[in-house]
Amino acid sequence: MAWFRSRPLRSRLALLTAVAVALAVAAVSLACWFVTREQLETELDSSLSATRLDPGGAQSILSFCRQGTAPPSVAGSYTVQVILADGSVCTSGEAAIPVGRDDLAVAQGRLEDVLHTVKDADGREMRVYTYPQERAPGIAVSLARPLSEIDNSMSTLRWVLLLVSGIGVVGAGAAGLWVARTGLEPVNRLTGAVEHVAATEDLTVRIPVEGEDEIARLSRSFNAMTAALATSRDLQARLIADAGHELRTPLTSLRTNVELLARSEETGRAIPPEDRRALMASVKAQMTELASLIGDLQELARPDAGRSGPLGVVPLHTVLRAALDRARLRGPELAFVTDLAPWYVRAEPAALERALVNVLDNAVKFSPPRGTVEVTLMRGELTVRDHGPGIPADELPHVFDRFWRSPSARSLPGSGLGLSIVARTVRQAGGTVALAPAEGGGTVATVRLPGAPTPPPGGASVVPEEGFDQA
Repeated sequence: MAWFRSRPLRSRLALLTAVAVALAVAAVSLACWFVTREQLETELDSSLSATRLDPGGAQSILSFCRQGTAPPSVAGSYTVQVILADGSVCTSGEAAIPVGRDDLAVAQGRLEDVLHTVKDADGREMRVYTYPQERAPGIAVSLARPLSEIDNSMSTLRWVLLLVSGIGVVGAGAAGLWVARTGLEPVNRLTGAVEHVAATEDLTVRIPVEGEDEIARLSRSFNAMTAALATSRDLQARLIADAGHELRTPLTSLRTNVELLARSEETGRAIPPEDRRALMASVKAQMTELASLIGDLQELARPDAGRSGPLGVVPLHTVLRAALDRARLRGPELAFVTDLAPWYVRAEPAALERALVNVLDNAVKFSPPRGTVEVTLMRGELTVRDHGPGIPADELPHVFDRFWRSPSARSLPGSGLGLSIVARTVRQAGGTVALAPAEGGGTVATVRLPGAPTPPPGGASVVPEEGFDQA
């Protein structure tokens, strides 16, 4: 078995084909051999049963035996033997045939006839038919023919079947090898492509797809896999490049501020208090921006299927109130008009709150001073509307891309990852999110989340509370 498994697939297919054909040919040959032998034996029995010796012939054989001379053959290739009721026998043929009890019973009138196989005095197998002599009670006649007639024919048939079977098996093996080579050619191409990708990491390789069979499906799957890997690698490279670009700005500013502080300490020239306070505020702001950016990158680095916490039935209205409290701190001069109806969803609480905070922060960021942010939650549809400058129509398709920021927002704090995190979290919760221009100016963000069973009142809470504060 180990030797068989170590062979190439085409060799195993050819060998299995040859073995299967050999077994089939052997079964057919054996069936043919046994059926033919049975048919020949049936024809021999019919020939013996249809042959009858005339009464004069039997009396002639008895006369020769009484005279002490060997009777001549009277039935061509048949051996004829006359049996008397007392058990005496007279044979016309090459060798005497043993008389059995059934033969004697026929001579004594106790059986009508009998058909059996015995060996004669020369050791040959004979097929014997014994019947009573007409108008001569107490006398039976046995007609016998050698089974070698059948054996000779069967021997010839056996060699013919062996020859034909051998040719068939060899031909089947050759045909199986040819079919295996032809059928596995697409697999060979696929193997070559996989080896090429493994050696060169060239994900642009594509395999031609022909037909609709399993090999074609495998080729399509390989092409789809390499395309997905190429896209993933491009996205990874773009993410690294964008992350490096976004990190460079706060790091450069932070480095500059730290160098100013260090130079002041080294030279002994104190920085004016006002400038020092502004410098420290800038350092703190840059550190906050770096921490936020690193947190966003960690969130996006998780696989789509991965989660940082357990799923549970979450009261969306409660999480939204906690997010609104945080948004009010970031826009204390803004007015928040809310209308929140209870709604429960199945989601990860911490990730859901982060996504809602990002949506509200986006509205706070683009709202004019002393503006209004309208927040409505009704039957699983959350809308957040600001009265800012709005988003141009040509920029709407890119708002959920990683690190994308509109030209008008590049001067504002942020990394361009917030809405990407929103889209990812909402998608994992089974919902949808969209941004659109609002009537009268501004932008409206719409988040739709499917509902979940409401927790029983007064019962054990099924809602994980970590990750957000109750309002």
